[in-house]
Parts: sequence; structure tokens; C-alpha cells
Amino acid sequence: MTVTDTHYLALIHKDARSGYGISFPDVPGVIAVADSLDSAISEAAAALDFAFEDWVGALPAARTLEALRADPIFVADAADAIIAAIRPSSSYYAAAE
Repeated sequence: MTVTDTHYLALIHKDARSGYGISFPDVPGVIAVADSLDSAISEAAAALDFAFEDWVGALPAARTLEALRADPIFVADAADAIIAAIRPSSSYYAAAE
């Protein structure tokens, strides 16, 4: 698998009084927030890009959906979320190649 094949599964949350929030179970601390779903997904890719720009060591391993579903913390966090696959932005790939 090359870096351009790597995507991270994200949890997208939305409640009536807020924007869309995206977090990554395999990349703790990396989040994105936006007013629309499309913007949130774009912001999430940019957040991964920014986090990985100065990442020290190997990038975090991206677990499969099956592996995440075996994690009780993920199951609880995903109960009211949409699950999406998000890749770092294209500028990250260009720099990595």
C-alpha cells in the first residue's frame, strides 16, 4: 500500500445546535468542524494534511472498519455518527512522493 492508498475512517457528528464535527479514531487529536458536510470533509482532509506535515515517526496505522468495530470505544463513539473514509489532501500526497 502506498501513501496515496491510505485513508482514515472518521466519525462525523452533527446535532441541531452545531456544525459538523469530524474526528479520527486512529489519529487522536485531529479534528475538523464546519457548517456543511462537504466543507467538513474538506476540512478533515486538510486537518490530516496539517497533522502529518510535522508528524514524527511512522504515520498512525489506519484500521479497517472490521477492526474498529471490534473496539468497544469506537462502537460507543460511532453510535450516533456517520462513518466516512477520508484521505489527507492532495498537497500531502504531492509532498510525500
